[in-house]
Amino acid sequence: MINYVVGTNLNLKHFYIKSVGRLSKNINIMEFEQEEALEPMSPTAQYLKSSVLSLTIMVVLEVEVPIDDSMTIPLLKDVFLPINHRFSSIMVSKKSGGKKWKRVEVNLKDHVIVPVFPCDKSKDYYDECFHEYLSKLGMDQLPLNRPLWEIHIFKYPTKNAAGNVIFKLHHSLGDGYSLMGALLSCLKRLDNPSIPLTFPSRQSNSNSGPNLNSHGYFSRVPEFFSGLINTAYNFGSNLLKSSFIEDDKSPIRSGHDGVEHGPSVITTTTFSIAQIKQIKNKLQVTINDVITGIIMYGTRLYMQRANQDSSKEKCTALVLLSTRAIGGYKSVSEMIKPNAEMPWGNRFTFLHVPIPKLTASELNNPLKLVDKAHQIIKRQRNSASVYLIGQFLEAIRKIRGPEATSGYIYGTLKNSSLAISNMTGPVEKMALANHPIKGLYFAVVGVPQSLQVTILSYVDNLRIVMSVEKGFIDPNKFKSCMEYAFEAIYKAVLE
Repeated sequence: MINYVVGTNLNLKHFYIKSVGRLSKNINIMEFEQEEALEPMSPTAQYLKSSVLSLTIMVVLEVEVPIDDSMTIPLLKDVFLPINHRFSSIMVSKKSGGKKWKRVEVNLKDHVIVPVFPCDKSKDYYDECFHEYLSKLGMDQLPLNRPLWEIHIFKYPTKNAAGNVIFKLHHSLGDGYSLMGALLSCLKRLDNPSIPLTFPSRQSNSNSGPNLNSHGYFSRVPEFFSGLINTAYNFGSNLLKSSFIEDDKSPIRSGHDGVEHGPSVITTTTFSIAQIKQIKNKLQVTINDVITGIIMYGTRLYMQRANQDSSKEKCTALVLLSTRAIGGYKSVSEMIKPNAEMPWGNRFTFLHVPIPKLTASELNNPLKLVDKAHQIIKRQRNSASVYLIGQFLEAIRKIRGPEATSGYIYGTLKNSSLAISNMTGPVEKMALANHPIKGLYFAVVGVPQSLQVTILSYVDNLRIVMSVEKGFIDPNKFKSCMEYAFEAIYKAVLE
């Protein structure tokens, strides 16, 4: 058992870590001899773990009762590790170039970390400790000499929970869809563990099938040509913004080099899904339109309050999308089958969404922001640019290699003002080893931006997570602007 100080940036006295295992032996990850034990890394996994870009996902489970961690090792051994061999593999580089996964023996105690703080302090004290710990954890790189994941168990009561469990996983292990599926394999329904968790249905606003009459056919001709124009415009615009055109520096974009290596502050807020649906139904738009409108309105409010002139500054949100045709989570066993319909791995693309300038008209009628979000997303839907971006990334990989592709993705992120990604969580309450889960959220760290917004639904609520550059964006003010945006839009719907 080893006690050691994790860092000097926390400014917290008497803070140390209790590691539940010994440090694993050093493994030379640059050379290997057993070719038969290796599996090639997918191109996308190599993009996300390179010399220029390294993204990590942190998932936080807020537990309702004090945490008993006695079942941690058995749960990891019997449930988590068998999910996918990547959780038992390290990344190795071939002398000839390229990377592969190599299976290793996992010492589970090296992957479970329990922070220790002074006892008998207030919830406010532990709440500050937790957020500082989360910020420090986001800066720390996962060791390359063991599989790229960790679990951190914060046993102290905070304002939101009796304890917190943090899953830290490198993005190269899988996308949000794959890793959420793995996480949910370790969780059970609280009301009846024998019944699988269920998820909100994905309802399309479009007709279920094509209209085959002549009028329906000819009515689609303008839509077809509109789609061609949108595709050309969106794809060309995406290329320019990824390669040459930067957003303006603003209260939400410092433009600092190396911002991805600096500290960030993670803050969250919760919105009622029922109220979001009320807005959706009243305006006859989608839930995504409503959420996007809230984020746009809240972001512009913060910018305007920080600097009145920032209302004129050009800002773009980079929306990260899964390319899977998701109709609901597949089981992990289905994802890892050969030729699976929704296989394990990283399958994503992105699109640039301009954040409209906040005029006096929108201040008086915030529903206009939701309508603008609806129009922007509708135009993006009637476009093949998302597919073309994926093909363009693959072309870069084939011609220039994974490192060049990773550099292109890095530039795309750096040139935009914020990133938005979302996941759908279960509609029933969950439990982890008989510990009821009160709340659930995630953040992506290592992103070269001053602001990222992630969204996750759980039971009846939508959790909005704002990861902001520490010392540049005021997290509390930004959170209050986001909450005001939601309240203003909801109030306008009720009038």
